[in-house]
Amino acid sequence: MQTEFWLSGPQPGIPTLLQPVAHAILQSEAEINDALNNFPDTALWERPSGVASVAFHLQHIAGVQDRLFSYALGATLSSDQFEYLKKEGTPDDNITVGKLLQHLHHQTEKSIQQLKNTDEKSLTEVRYVGRKKIATTLMGILFHAAEHTMRHTGQLLVTAKIINPISNEDNIH
Repeated sequence: MQTEFWLSGPQPGIPTLLQPVAHAILQSEAEINDALNNFPDTALWERPSGVASVAFHLQHIAGVQDRLFSYALGATLSSDQFEYLKKEGTPDDNITVGKLLQHLHHQTEKSIQQLKNTDEKSLTEVRYVGRKKIATTLMGILFHAAEHTMRHTGQLLVTAKIINPISNEDNIH
């Protein structure tokens, strides 16, 4: 794997205060792609010792970014977002590693673009999360999106390693 994103310098177009968010999201995608190189589609839904499946983590990482970045815009969730949330973790034989990685890549690009369009002066503005409209700040939402992404990335990497120790033996740091 290349140098970690946080050591690679500023990401072009990303406001200075949001560089850590971009670094975490980009690092997550890179580590997941490395770890799932040659990962079998047939193992996506395996849950060793009852932990969440690799497929769930892939769905959840993309979904949580989509939802949190919607809140960051001051929006409420759409019916499509609620439907996606309900389906996270539901086994589907039509889902492949490739499709899930493609979806993650699309969401990563969307998240990075939104960071580029975020004015640093707005980071302390109030935003509301969920049906209860819990108050937080734009910065709080974006940093939570980054840390939540990395939390599930770590879980995914461990689960993938347990399921398929040969394909990704050099990809976990």
